[in-house]
Amino acid sequence: MSDLTLFFAPGSCAVAVQIALLETGTPFTARQLNLAAGEQRSPEYLAINPKGRVPALITEQGTLTETPALLLYVAQRFPDAKLAPLDNPFLLARMQEVSSFLASTVHVSHAHGRRGSRWADDEQAIAAMQQKVASNMRDGFAQIEQHYLAGPWVLGEQFSVADIYLFVVAGWLKSDGVEISEFPKVAAHYQRMLSRPAVNKALSTNSN
Repeated sequence: MSDLTLFFAPGSCAVAVQIALLETGTPFTARQLNLAAGEQRSPEYLAINPKGRVPALITEQGTLTETPALLLYVAQRFPDAKLAPLDNPFLLARMQEVSSFLASTVHVSHAHGRRGSRWADDEQAIAAMQQKVASNMRDGFAQIEQHYLAGPWVLGEQFSVADIYLFVVAGWLKSDGVEISEFPKVAAHYQRMLSRPAVNKALSTNSN
C-alpha cells in the first residue's frame, strides 16, 4: 500500500506523472493546483516545493520534483506495471534520453511562449521569444518524428513512461500554433495513447 500525494495542474507536464500513477493501479492522493490563481506560490506549497512549480510528489521518504525523475521513480517503485525496461540498460537510457529531451528542449520552447519573463525583462525580447515558439516546437517534434518513435511506442514494442510524457507534451502543439498532423508518427502515437484507460481517467479528472 503506497502513501503518495501528487501535486499537479491541468495541462501541465505533471499530468504525465498522474497518468503513470494511474497506470500502476496504486492508490494515491491527487492535489490539483490553480496556477492562474498563483496557488503554486503560496507559502503552504512553497514549503513542499520551494521552486513553486509542478509536479511535486510526496512519498514516505520525502518529496520529489521534476517530471523525468518522478516518472522513473514510479516505474521503479511499481515494476509490475512494466513502465520502464528496468532490466535493459540501453533501453532504459534511451527512455531517459527522450524524457530529457522533452524536459530540457521541447518544454523550454513551449515555456518561451508563456513565461518569457523567466529569461528576459525587455518586452521586445519576450515578444521575439514568443514568435519563435512554433518553429522551435516544430524543430523539436521533427527530431521526435525522425529519431524517437521506433513504433508503435517510443521504445518499439515496449510501452514506457516516455510515451506518457510525449503524449502530454504533444498535447501542447495546437496551442503553440502547430498542427500535430504535421508529424504522422506523433499523431498516430497520440491516438494510441487516447485508447489507454489511465489516460482517459486522467483527462476526465482534469478541469481547466
